[in-house]
Amino acid sequence: MIALIVTGILAGVAAGFFGIGGGLIIVPALVFFNHFSQHKAVGTSLAALLLPVGFMAVYEYHKKGNVDWKVAFIIGGLIVLGSWASAYFSNEKLKGPQLQMAFGIFAVVMGGYTIWAAAGKMNVK
Repeated sequence: MIALIVTGILAGVAAGFFGIGGGLIIVPALVFFNHFSQHKAVGTSLAALLLPVGFMAVYEYHKKGNVDWKVAFIIGGLIVLGSWASAYFSNEKLKGPQLQMAFGIFAVVMGGYTIWAAAGKMNVK
């Protein structure tokens, strides 16, 4: 239970700071601490994020004029299609280790890109 509480708090903090849905926190935590399969961890993460995903964080950003609603609705609509198609594919075609590997590669690539982009803006060589 403590692992779930810490996972939830960390996912919320990550969502508020970085705009991520928490999947980078929730999925590995469920696999590691709760011994979920990769598929069950992804499905559970999606279910946990379904309603509360950033509601209060969006409200705070909206208050400061930092939400472009037109862009958000366009992306949100396409997320519905993309998330359905990828969930169908991963459940039908990928084994747990394959999905876990894809998740890890995605996290590393995105992390590397983020560090590279920030370093360039900070003139770090």
